[in-house]
Amino acid sequence: MQKILVTGAAGFIGYHLSRRLCADGREVLGIDNLNDYYDVSLKEARLAGLKSLPGFSFIKADLEDSAVISKAVVDFKPDAVVNLAAQAGVRYSLQNPQAYVSSNITGFMNVLEACRHNNVKHLVFASSSSVYGANTKLPFSVNDNVDHPVSLYAATKKANELMAHSYAHLYGLPCTGLRFFTVYGSWGRPDMAYFKFTKSIYEGAPIQVFNNGDMKRDFTHIDDIIEGVTRLIQIPAAPNSEWSGDAPDPATSKAPYRLYNIGNNSPADLMHFIGTLEKEIGIKAKIEKMPMQPGDVYATYADVKSLSDVTGFKPNTPLEKGLRDFVAWYRDFYNLGNGPAR
Repeated sequence: MQKILVTGAAGFIGYHLSRRLCADGREVLGIDNLNDYYDVSLKEARLAGLKSLPGFSFIKADLEDSAVISKAVVDFKPDAVVNLAAQAGVRYSLQNPQAYVSSNITGFMNVLEACRHNNVKHLVFASSSSVYGANTKLPFSVNDNVDHPVSLYAATKKANELMAHSYAHLYGLPCTGLRFFTVYGSWGRPDMAYFKFTKSIYEGAPIQVFNNGDMKRDFTHIDDIIEGVTRLIQIPAAPNSEWSGDAPDPATSKAPYRLYNIGNNSPADLMHFIGTLEKEIGIKAKIEKMPMQPGDVYATYADVKSLSDVTGFKPNTPLEKGLRDFVAWYRDFYNLGNGPAR
């Protein structure tokens, strides 16, 4: 897998993955539309860093533009495609549902079609821990059914898994879906809670803490996400010869199709997370407790046994180290100096 096409390359995970692949000597074609869902200047800064790397090239395009996506695959001839482009965010899906259908459904269909017609050896695509929805059995396992999403965002990610399976079954396209768990770290997304908390704490503004702070999340550092993705790119999904329709395993198939969780396998209380962030910043947060929001779930917790069994890797970055690295990046990127804001 020497030539990798990465959609969403100017995004949080896409940026870090593209850097890693280039550092490993891979040739990377990035695609991104640089939309304004969050601060475009942050996306442009990520992209500027990528363009300086040997082996990286870039096309600005929407996944919904099937002709451009198809031509990119035809011309670049990637060994593998990693689809990270999507309309993200649970709460925004309540406000602008059409954006999720356009990007996450139509856009993903165009990626599947381009891979199908051009003999791509492996399609790796981002799913989400959100697909577990109303499930309450913890830790969340890829071997459990996920038929009760509680947000449209989650429903589109579940749809991606189903679409990919159909292409694996019909056309023999190896497809690997990755369920990411609350990813955080440097160059992150400003719409994520940890990023918004940091901004508000520095500005002296209150932070909104939902369900009165009684929530748990399997916060997963970006370095662990990238390590997992990088290893799995090199392991195309293969059929499970023991799979049975009498007792179907959702994580595998008779088709070349696999699902994996990539999470820290160690959920943290939200208030502990905030306390750790306060310690790293050096400022106490002003907390405004709020009720549970539509689309949210109480807890996430990843079972990563299949990831560990197949790749030999298990996410292991401690929360304290991850947040220390993020706060250091945030201070540097926004020119806040080395100490707390006053």
